[in-house]
Amino acid sequence: MKTLDEKLMMIEEVISDENFRKNKGLSNEVGYYIFDYPAEEEIKVRKYLENLKNKSKPQGYELVIYDVYDIMLDLIEEEGLMENCIEMEVNEGLDYLISAVNDILRIDYDDNYFNTYIEENTPNNSVVFITGIGKIFPFARAHGILNKLHLVFDRAPVVLFYPGKYDGQSLMLFSEFKDDNYYRAFPLIR
Repeated sequence: MKTLDEKLMMIEEVISDENFRKNKGLSNEVGYYIFDYPAEEEIKVRKYLENLKNKSKPQGYELVIYDVYDIMLDLIEEEGLMENCIEMEVNEGLDYLISAVNDILRIDYDDNYFNTYIEENTPNNSVVFITGIGKIFPFARAHGILNKLHLVFDRAPVVLFYPGKYDGQSLMLFSEFKDDNYYRAFPLIR
């Protein structure tokens, strides 16, 4: 079994492979991948991704990193709803706030805010990294984001960075909370 450092060092080589970027060898499946890691190593993974993004531009593709938590907060702030959300949690409780934020994000729709944002902001010849899954919990779940995105976005490989465990069939956030079953993604590094 590979260590986290070994797995991190393999990412650049994997995503630089032209066959990976063209989704070859996946039985015509859309290229969705999960890179799972121990939640306690979140800062190490963030630093690695920041360094990878800041490297000189790779040949033939662009690396795009979307933090879904930051995307959610930006939308709430753009709509001028941050104070309302704070008051809502205090007065109505977390479950009510989660429901309200999910309505703002249109989370149950194929054209939800995340899908639209990623579709509109991803250049051609890209590799998409999705981060922030641990930060956005319990407002959104990894399987929900991937299930909806999988329906509408297929022009670039997508790698979800997951603080927990993925065994190729089920997700366990923080290695503690069963997220749900998800069969469409491949482990990025085996």
